[in-house]
Amino acid sequence: MRKIIMNLAMSLDGYIASETGTFDWIVGDGDNTLNTEDSFDFEEFLSSVDTIVMGRKAFEDCPLELFSKHKVLVATSQLKESYDNVNFINGDLANCLKLEQQKEGKDIYLFGGGGLIDPLIKADIIDEYIIGIIPTILGKGRKLFYDNNPTIKLHLKDYTISGGIVIMTYMKRKTD
Repeated sequence: MRKIIMNLAMSLDGYIASETGTFDWIVGDGDNTLNTEDSFDFEEFLSSVDTIVMGRKAFEDCPLELFSKHKVLVATSQLKESYDNVNFINGDLANCLKLEQQKEGKDIYLFGGGGLIDPLIKADIIDEYIIGIIPTILGKGRKLFYDNNPTIKLHLKDYTISGGIVIMTYMKRKTD
C-alpha cells in the first residue's frame, strides 16, 4: 500500500515558517564537520512519490513547476475547478487520503503547514515523518505540531546530517 509521508523542515523550537510565512531561514550553518556519508536527496525523494498534498496557502506560495509531473491535491474550503494536474479537495482530508492510498501508484507526499498536517496526525494516518531540523531558534512563527495530538510511537528509520541540518526519518512502530 502507498505510504503517506510528511516531509518538512522546522526550526529547533518547532516552527516551519516565520510569523509572516517566510522560509529564508531554512539554511544550514555551513559546518560540514559532522556530515554523514549519505545525505538526503530531495530529487530522489520526489521521484518516489506521485501525489503531492498541500493546503491552499502552500499552493498559493509554492512554485508548481517543481511538481508538474505529480498529481497535486489541494485541501481547501473553497470550491474550485480542478485543472491540469491540480485537484481541489474539500471535506474530510483524512478519509480522502485513505481512499487515495488505496489506489495504484507511488507514495503520497504531505507538503504543507500545520493546518494541513494537524488533522492527519490526529487521525493517525501518516506512515512516515521526515523532519529536517534547521539550526535556528525562531522564537515565534507557524508551528508544525499543534496541541492535543494522540500518542504515536515512532521508530527512527534513518538520519542524515548536512551543513548542520539533521534530517530524521521516522516510521510508525509496528504494534503487536
